[in-house]
Amino acid sequence: MHWQAGAFFASAENRLEVERSQLAPWAVVALGGGIAAWLVLADPLAWAAMLLCCAGLVAAGLVVRGRTGQVIATAGAGLALGCALIWWRSGEVAAPRLDRPLIAAIEGKVLKAERLVARGNLRLTLAVASPGLPPRIRVSLPLPDAEALGPTLGVGAVVRLRARLAPPMPMALPGTHDFARDAWFMGFGATGKALGKVTVVTPAHETGLDRIRRDLDTHIRGQLGASAGGIATALVTGDQGSVLEADAEAMRRSGLAHLLSVSGLHIAAAVGFFYLLVLRSLALVPTLALRWNLVAIGFAAGALAGVAYTVLTGLQVPTVRSCVAALLVLAGILLGREAMSIRLLATGALLVLLIRPEAIAGASFQLSFAAVLTLVTVYGSARFKRLFERREEGRAAATLRSLGAMTATSLAIEVALMPFALYHFHRAGLYGVAANLVAIPLTTFVIMPLEASALLLDTLGLGAPLWALTDWSIGLLLHIAHSVADTPGASAILPAMPRTAFGLIIGGGLWFCLWNSAWRRWGLAPIAVGIPLTLAEPLPDVLVTGDGKHLAVIDEAGTPWLLRDRAGDFVRDLMAENAGFDGDPPPLAAYRRARCSADSCVADLGGTRRTLLALRSTQRLDWRELIRACAAADIVVADRRLPRACRARWLTLDAPRLRQSGGLVIDARRGRVASVAERLGRLPWAGGRP
Repeated sequence: MHWQAGAFFASAENRLEVERSQLAPWAVVALGGGIAAWLVLADPLAWAAMLLCCAGLVAAGLVVRGRTGQVIATAGAGLALGCALIWWRSGEVAAPRLDRPLIAAIEGKVLKAERLVARGNLRLTLAVASPGLPPRIRVSLPLPDAEALGPTLGVGAVVRLRARLAPPMPMALPGTHDFARDAWFMGFGATGKALGKVTVVTPAHETGLDRIRRDLDTHIRGQLGASAGGIATALVTGDQGSVLEADAEAMRRSGLAHLLSVSGLHIAAAVGFFYLLVLRSLALVPTLALRWNLVAIGFAAGALAGVAYTVLTGLQVPTVRSCVAALLVLAGILLGREAMSIRLLATGALLVLLIRPEAIAGASFQLSFAAVLTLVTVYGSARFKRLFERREEGRAAATLRSLGAMTATSLAIEVALMPFALYHFHRAGLYGVAANLVAIPLTTFVIMPLEASALLLDTLGLGAPLWALTDWSIGLLLHIAHSVADTPGASAILPAMPRTAFGLIIGGGLWFCLWNSAWRRWGLAPIAVGIPLTLAEPLPDVLVTGDGKHLAVIDEAGTPWLLRDRAGDFVRDLMAENAGFDGDPPPLAAYRRARCSADSCVADLGGTRRTLLALRSTQRLDWRELIRACAAADIVVADRRLPRACRARWLTLDAPRLRQSGGLVIDARRGRVASVAERLGRLPWAGGRP
């Protein structure tokens, strides 16, 4: 009887421990849900109503008590805390912003200087004390002009220049990346381009990390060519500005772009490299091997290397997040705990969200945590352990088993990350599994150790052979990226993923990964609903930017036809991505259903009976002819103010109307119009000064 009673209480205690271990990650999910709800609701009244509802949930949980009450109260508290945290943070970082474009004389101190080789620019972050200007702005100047000034133009320099400034660029089209949100939380009030000569009033005196980064960048690119040097610099300092545009595009299309962003993979490689280096070196001394815990010393060396690497790369959010996770893993191993678990991952996410709640909206946060969560789930499954767990067997069988485990985990991660890639970038690599199977080991076990060893041996003047090997290995990585990217059908393209479908898929994925019982299968239900919703999302008929200057008519095949022949790369990529088109958009004047002159284009929208009139010049037009043309069109788009009598049969979009609505996605078949203004609601960065 005593034995049975003891077993019963032990079983009850184990069940309680399992429940608690599952509740803790869900509390972090509730916190993130509150932050996401703040971004989606986008209205102070809705935020206040949500906080009241959450308070009601907490009160209900306290009344109910027991396990159910605990779950209800935890959910309510997590949602409320997330909503309140991001609301407070958005007000805390608020800074003055420009409300209109202007040309101004600027004198400011350089806080950050970023070389953007692919764009041919040097981007300066300036602290400005000029009246009428925001205290922090970003200005770009041509890279040749910046290099002519040499090291005097760097962090700490005081410069004087004239620049064309504008408010931070708003979301271009509904659902695209929100640059204004990024600028808001980074404190930028304006962005622009330098005009004419830049005068250095006080030369830069770089010290500490800034000087180390610049010297490393110069040294690495001096040892390698422009292509390999850009990749090598990105791996060491985290600066992707030196990567050539062709290489960066190939890495994106092949699903290898994550290798250029210093995150968990790179931190793990740095920690592991220095751990093994210290451990193997100290083990050569018998006295130390017998009397000291060399594993703990090696872990300490790896932890210091990880922290130093994180500081060297500029304390970027993904790097800090990965470093914290690595330190928690090392601490867990030393304490005899599981190296990686759901609770450890939840702890890392909690730390990031408490410090930078806005990070949850970024692709970096979502992709990195989704990848690790998938990895933990796969390695924790009983079926995976039965198939791939290490066992006593021959070397050939062990190698095949390791390759099978790597393939299975890579495939699982690719599938898990596909919704995020489609939602944020409208594109997901189809051959990424095969590419990553070769590229990840190549980067982790070959390129990074070779580069680190070359830098260490350069202090003795012996690094040349290792630099040659580094150049060859990076060339192999780029060959893989370009080969995969150039393969027909290398990526799947989606015009847009509805937020409802995205939320269902992510919610279902979290449910499936966080539960370890039969309940997890219920997570497949929202995923099964979200996928058809995504595929059923109709192709838009017209895309219009917020300034009315750029427009794309999308035909039944998904080809976007651009209004202006000389649109820049950003606009061309924007229209192609949001049309799900893989290529360079052709001009509207070449469209068989369009009739264009120097001043305007009239196009019949395929699959509908609607007609579009778009103005594309700044010339003064005959108002009577313009009014007649407007009356004959269903949609009129212009980047100027139209006369009141100029009214289309359905939509009239001139400059004043577009300033209110922002960019538009028009579904003429169903009579639906989505705007940036509706998407952003009353979020602080949606317009005006804070």
